[in-house]
Amino acid sequence: MMLSFARWPAALACLALLGVRRPEAAVVHYRTLRVDGVDVFYREAGPADGPTVVLLHGFPTSSSMFRNLIPALADRYHVIAPDYPGFGQSGVPDRGRFRYTFAHYAEVVDDLLGQLGATRYALYVQDYGAPVGYRLALRHPERVTALIVQNGNAYEDGFGDFWKPIKAYWADGSPAHRNALRAGLTPQATKSQYLDGVRDSTRVEPGVWVHDQALLDRPGIDEIMLDLFRDYATNVALYPRFQAFFRTYQPPTLIVWGRNDAIFPAAGARAYLRDLPKAELHLLDTGHFALEDQGDTIAALTRAFLARTSAMHTVHR
Repeated sequence: MMLSFARWPAALACLALLGVRRPEAAVVHYRTLRVDGVDVFYREAGPADGPTVVLLHGFPTSSSMFRNLIPALADRYHVIAPDYPGFGQSGVPDRGRFRYTFAHYAEVVDDLLGQLGATRYALYVQDYGAPVGYRLALRHPERVTALIVQNGNAYEDGFGDFWKPIKAYWADGSPAHRNALRAGLTPQATKSQYLDGVRDSTRVEPGVWVHDQALLDRPGIDEIMLDLFRDYATNVALYPRFQAFFRTYQPPTLIVWGRNDAIFPAAGARAYLRDLPKAELHLLDTGHFALEDQGDTIAALTRAFLARTSAMHTVHR
């Protein structure tokens, strides 16, 4: 019997019910390592000697966004999906002793990967994962074997009305503009990120936004998120360097993008083709968190893409 990759997690559950032991490679391990004085949680699966794929999550979620993609890749690939400090199951150090910046997140992820012995890897980036991943690429361009990009900008194309209050905060850092962004931390805002632009909302599990909101509502998390909203300006300032990396190294790139995303519209996906003309672009009829309702399609595209990159050769200048 043939099983599609989209049905891989369900198939494993059926085997368990039948008393059949699932392959070890498909088992997801939930682990924590001490990095820069912080407990960093990560999900890990797949053969330790397989090609590595690093999954970097967005806001306001965590590695949980990859809960279905990980087992769909883990039969062949060594998959690592961390939670940044302040997100998911990772530690939440005090803002007075930990820099909640994208530059620091890249350092933390870099240190984590170093502890895990990951010296070559494909990067799957979404939303916040894009600037974290691209900062990693600037630090170690020789390590990046491929890119899978899902609704994560490296260009200002498509920055529309959604970004106006954020840009106002960047401009002056005033308490008034900071407090205005608290609207982005509400249950309504979190739910909308999952449902806006989705063609069939019945495919999106309601628990995903409930889970994210529960973590957002922890004491002190709001101030951390507001700090990150302001620090996002440093990512935009780095866009020219990210683009130079694309042009110089030409990493094999797959773009799987929810075309109805109001945060990162389709123009941001198309912009990659200016510097990566050989990139494979798929605009999907969904929104910001495309994995939620288009996960089967994305898993199949990702597997086919990684296979075509010949076990992810190192990108050469």
